[in-house]
Amino acid sequence: MERIGIIAAMQEEMQEIKNIMTEIQEKNIYELTFISGKIGNRDIVLVEAGIGKVNAARVTQILIDKFNIQSIINVGVAGCANDELEIGDIVIGKRIIQHDFDITAFGHPKGFINNIGEYVESDSKLIEKFEQTVSKISNNKFKIKIGTIATGDIFCTEPKMKEKIRKKFNADAIEMEAGAIAQVCKLDNIPFIIIRSISDNPNGKNEITFDQYLKMASKRCAEIINKYLM
Repeated sequence: MERIGIIAAMQEEMQEIKNIMTEIQEKNIYELTFISGKIGNRDIVLVEAGIGKVNAARVTQILIDKFNIQSIINVGVAGCANDELEIGDIVIGKRIIQHDFDITAFGHPKGFINNIGEYVESDSKLIEKFEQTVSKISNNKFKIKIGTIATGDIFCTEPKMKEKIRKKFNADAIEMEAGAIAQVCKLDNIPFIIIRSISDNPNGKNEITFDQYLKMASKRCAEIINKYLM
């Protein structure tokens, strides 16, 4: 049976997924806790990776190596880059780029990575399934956007930085792990998808909004995951 890996960066994001799992067992590897269980009749391995690209890449490779994972879902929250989106809206990352990767000195575009390119695309079949799932449950409570997610090792707070990322990469959401997960999955030929709920909008004080809406955005992602896997 297919085994799906689910990666969350933070405890709050991870806990909402754990709350919908059954038959839970835990295994510690390299001081990380991997939570095996089921959502519906689907085999799941859930893990809290920690914040940032190095943590995300490390955990992705461990999942693939140790648990015979056939596909990976990265779930969590993100900052808004597209002003048409609001708190709680969902972005499904069709294209993922690392906005802070810069070898332009060698004639490459910003975000270009050797053996990867600029953008990494989520699995088209997974995108289609998630789109169908979200359209059935939204009931006008939130919007869904299939678009571009920009990753970097910085919590974006400055409106000028947000606008720069938006214009350069046509980004809809900004966060800190998806690009690394996408890179590892592409190199390992593992289908993946990135699901993010908007928790804040960079405005110079959005860390307050982030804390306020983290749980709500995490619960919304868990709701979608539950409907998709059941």
